[in-house]
Amino acid sequence: MSGEYDDLKRRMDGAIAAFKHDLASLRTGRASSNLLDAVQVQAYGTAMPINQVANVTVPEPRMISVSVWDKSMVSAVDRAIREANLGFNPIVDGTNLRIPLPELNEQRRKELVKISHGYAENARVAVRHVRRDGMDFLKKAEKDGTLSEDDHRKRSDQVQKLTDEMISTIDHLLSDKEAEIMQV
Repeated sequence: MSGEYDDLKRRMDGAIAAFKHDLASLRTGRASSNLLDAVQVQAYGTAMPINQVANVTVPEPRMISVSVWDKSMVSAVDRAIREANLGFNPIVDGTNLRIPLPELNEQRRKELVKISHGYAENARVAVRHVRRDGMDFLKKAEKDGTLSEDDHRKRSDQVQKLTDEMISTIDHLLSDKEAEIMQV
């Protein structure tokens, strides 16, 4: 039975990891190299992630620097960043692109908070689905006679406690991100 608990924990941790990745993709006004993770560059006849054709760094809090490895790819990287609809306007400087991050206005900050709440709700739903799977497994084990009623209750409490911890973690991550977004 502990294998099932470990599996539930692993799946819930996966939901939280996905939530963290979603939050990291939100632009908060501070530069982050993973803001460009979703950018696909047309290179050598195929679409490639930007990090496979360039080095993305953050030299300043409000600036992203993209060092393209192949000089012939600079215009393709520039085009890909502009077409990604991230609101960035790269400045080409030889094989480097500098991307200044504009200030976020109040309306955009509120939109980002709303988006982050959506990500949090998706993560909560994922955790609850894992909880439901665990509870269904315990009910089936009790019905089959492989688990006593007392053990069922004890393990159900463990699953509920784990779920509550995960939901609390999601709420904490959300409040931190919300504060970061609303910080001027």
